[in-house]
Amino acid sequence: MESLASIVLAAGKGTRMKSGLIKVLHPVVGTPMIFWPVEAAREAGSDTIVLVIGHQASAVQSVFRGATDIRCAMQEEQLGTGHAVACALKELAGFHGTLLVLCGDTPLLRSKTLKSMLAFHQGNRAAITVLTAVMDDPYGYGRVVRDDSGRVIRIVEQKDADDEEQEIREINSGIYCMDSEFIFNNIKGIGNDNAQGEYYLTDLLAIAVRKGLACLALPTADADEIMGVNDRVQLAAAGSILRRRINREHMLNGVTIIDPEATCIDRGVTIGADTTIHPGGLIGGGTVIGAGCLIEGGVSISGCRIGDDCHIKAGSVLEDSELGEDVTIGPMAHLRPGTTLGDKVKIGNFVETKKIVMGKGSKASHLTYLGDAEIGSDVNIGCGTITCNYDGVNKHRTVIGDDVFIGSDVQLVAPVSVGRNSLVAAGTTVTIDVPPDSLAISRVPQTNKEGWRLKKRQ
Repeated sequence: MESLASIVLAAGKGTRMKSGLIKVLHPVVGTPMIFWPVEAAREAGSDTIVLVIGHQASAVQSVFRGATDIRCAMQEEQLGTGHAVACALKELAGFHGTLLVLCGDTPLLRSKTLKSMLAFHQGNRAAITVLTAVMDDPYGYGRVVRDDSGRVIRIVEQKDADDEEQEIREINSGIYCMDSEFIFNNIKGIGNDNAQGEYYLTDLLAIAVRKGLACLALPTADADEIMGVNDRVQLAAAGSILRRRINREHMLNGVTIIDPEATCIDRGVTIGADTTIHPGGLIGGGTVIGAGCLIEGGVSISGCRIGDDCHIKAGSVLEDSELGEDVTIGPMAHLRPGTTLGDKVKIGNFVETKKIVMGKGSKASHLTYLGDAEIGSDVNIGCGTITCNYDGVNKHRTVIGDDVFIGSDVQLVAPVSVGRNSLVAAGTTVTIDVPPDSLAISRVPQTNKEGWRLKKRQ
C-alpha cells in the first residue's frame, strides 16, 4: 500500500467568527473543530499529519499533546494555501507517496470520503485530485473548470472568475490528493499574481496541466461534508449535522432517543441498548451509559460512568461521577466531580454531592448536601442533612458506617465519624465521633411558656 501523509491547514484566525478564540479551536459537539479533519485523516490511513499553525499556535498544539503522529509547521504570515503547504513540506522531507491536503475548518468531512478519493486518485495515477461538490448556490467558492474530456484544467477563485466561470456550479472544496514527487518539485512554481496577492495551491493544477499530467476532480455525494465553518451560523449548522449523525448511530445501536433534534450527545459517548433518552438532554464526551437506563428531560451528564438500569430524573446535573446499577438520581439533583455511588443508591430531589463514596442501597432523598464523605451501605440520610466539610481553610472528611440512620436537619461537623448501626436524632449537630450501635442527640431543652402570646398582644 502506498504511503500516506496529510497536511491540515489551521493557521488562520477566522475573523468572521468575531472571537478571541481562533476558528479551528471552536468546539463542535464538544470537540475542537480541528480534531475532526485530523481524525478523518487518521482513519483514512495517514501515518503522519502535519498541522500548519499560526495564530494561537500553542493552543492548537495542546489539542494533540502526546500524539506521536502529529507534527507542526509554523506559518508566520498567512500568505495563502500554497504558502501554507510549502511550510508543511519542510516537515515531510524525504517522504514518498500520496499527500492529503485538508482544511482545519471542515468538521463534517468523513474518512470514507477520503478513502474513496485516495482510491480514485491512485487508481488513475493522477498528479492532483481535488474533492468537489455541485452546489445550487456556489457563491464564494472557487469554480472547477474542466476540459471536454472531464479533466480539470484550472480552479478559479470567486474574486478572479469572469462571468462565464461564475456560472459553474462545481466548486473546489480545498481538499486534495497529490503525488508527493510532483508537489515537492513544483511548489516553488506558484506565483501570487491574483486579486488577493496570495499563493494559491490551486495554481499547481495549471502547472500540472502544462506538463501534461492528469488533474482530476471527484464530486462528493454529500455537499455538507466539505462545508467550511467561517462564522457562528455555520458553526451551529455543522454542529446540528454532526449531532444528527451521532444520534442516528446510537439509535441504530438500540438506543431510544425520543426527539433527536432536541438531544445533544457529544462525540465519544457510549450508550447501552434499551436506554431511553428524553428531549433536552446534554450528554458530554467521555460518558459511558449502561443498558436499560432512563434519562429524563433536561438532564446534563458529562464525564460519567453510569451502570445498567439507572434512572436519571428531570433537571439533574451529573459531572465526573460513577454510578453502579439500578441507581436513581433526582429530579433536580447535582452530582459534582468525585461522586461514586454503589448499586441501588437513591439521590433525590435537590441533593448535592461532591467527592463522596456511597455504599449499596443507601439513600439521600431530598434537600441535602454531602461533600467529602464516605458513606456505607443501607444508610438513610434524612432531609436537610449537611456534611460541614469546610472550616474556611481546609476540607475535612465525614465517615458514616453501614446501617446508620441520620435523621432530618442534622449537621455533621467534619472531621467526624458515625459508627455502624447508629442513629443520629433529627436536629442534631454532631461534633464528636459516634460509636457503633449508639444514639446521638444534641438539642436545647424545649421550654413552653403558656399564655406568652396573649401577654404580648396586651
